[in-house]
Amino acid sequence: MTTSTSSSSVRPARTGGLLAVILLGQFMAILDATIVTIAAPAIRADLNSSGAALQLVVAGYTIVYAVLLITGARLGRKFGHRRLFQAGLVLFTVASLACGLAATTAQLIAFRLFQGAGAALLVPQVLSLIQLTLDGAARARAFSVYSTVLSGAAVAGQILGGVLTSADIAGTGWRPIFLVNVPIGLVLVVAGMRLLPADRPDATAGLDLPGLLTLSPAVLLAVTPLVLGHELGWPVWGWAMLAAGAVLAAAFVATQRRAAAPLVPGSVLRAPGLALAAASIFSMMAGYAGFLFTMALYLHDGLGLSPLQSSLAFVLSSVGFGTASLNWRRVPARFHHRMIPAGLALSAAGYLAVAAITAHLGSPGLLYQAAVIVSGIGMGLAFSPALNAALAQVPPADAANASGIMSTVTQLGQVAGVAGLGAVFLSLSLPTGSVAAAASAANIGVAALVLLSAVFAAFLPRR
Repeated sequence: MTTSTSSSSVRPARTGGLLAVILLGQFMAILDATIVTIAAPAIRADLNSSGAALQLVVAGYTIVYAVLLITGARLGRKFGHRRLFQAGLVLFTVASLACGLAATTAQLIAFRLFQGAGAALLVPQVLSLIQLTLDGAARARAFSVYSTVLSGAAVAGQILGGVLTSADIAGTGWRPIFLVNVPIGLVLVVAGMRLLPADRPDATAGLDLPGLLTLSPAVLLAVTPLVLGHELGWPVWGWAMLAAGAVLAAAFVATQRRAAAPLVPGSVLRAPGLALAAASIFSMMAGYAGFLFTMALYLHDGLGLSPLQSSLAFVLSSVGFGTASLNWRRVPARFHHRMIPAGLALSAAGYLAVAAITAHLGSPGLLYQAAVIVSGIGMGLAFSPALNAALAQVPPADAANASGIMSTVTQLGQVAGVAGLGAVFLSLSLPTGSVAAAASAANIGVAALVLLSAVFAAFLPRR
């Protein structure tokens, strides 16, 4: 039984500081998944990178991050969530400095992998610390802010990447997109030493080596072709990797049935609402990430907007998501169960409106902005309460395992959405297709994923 800090051991006066530290750490980790995309052309010109190498600069971070999330959650339980958060933050900060100083593409790729590993250590501890130090209304509020961070960081990465690269501070070109993490990371490390609650490592928590040795490569084999496939034309080796990943996933399930300390305990999966909420969040994140990716291509390739102009077209979507995430608890509790599928249905309607606008090569004007803010509000009304429903019934002893599952589900959903909807867009728009038709089809796909998420949410148990 874990002896991690309970909610009663954290003084209320320090709760705000705790959330500020861990959520800023989460913000940086998500920011760096998108900030590099905008700066990719500048990196290629400066380091003379090949197309394949540039893909690894962008995607290497995401691959390592996704692969190690569940491992990071288990290490947090075994060695202490505060210790692993701090260790991940230090690794992430040092790797960011190294990325900013990299002299070759090979160095940049290597340092991006370490940056992803640091993110994978710190991110699972965020949900674990919220779960273990807060309860009731305070926990629900924290999940709301957490949701806002998720949506805001993805858009902020695109905007900040465009701003910092365009500014070319002191002739440094793209390098500030990484160096900006260094002072923030150092401040968070110092603040974390003071504000993060001490917790005792759970020495009884085994690492489940058979589980780790099957799950990690299974995720790696699944994520790598999903991340790189659309850029490389879905080569045969990509399909072979997906098949091998499915075999290893089956092997992982088999190991969990026999493991003394399984990486994904059955008690966690049987927690009321967790599996359904996880499926709903996976579909939700797949739709949201696919929307960001395909619309960025549409705005750039179809309308000729600059990277910064394109990124600004997503601001109101993020504002709607964040505003609804922060205020959903104002809705009377008796409506919370129905609010999740209703919000998702509203969001799907917004994406269908975007599909209609893009079908005629529409610009991001008033109608578009109205549609994206509606879609953002609808998703914001669903994500936070769905996450709360997923973790509310998980015992504190299983908090780390549940956090690892939900962090991984969120990340894999985004990867799958970018890969699947990106493939739809690219296949319909290139080389001789219509960008307008491609964007419209992709947004119909987004709406379908969000409606699928609503179906899962409709069967969540009432509390």
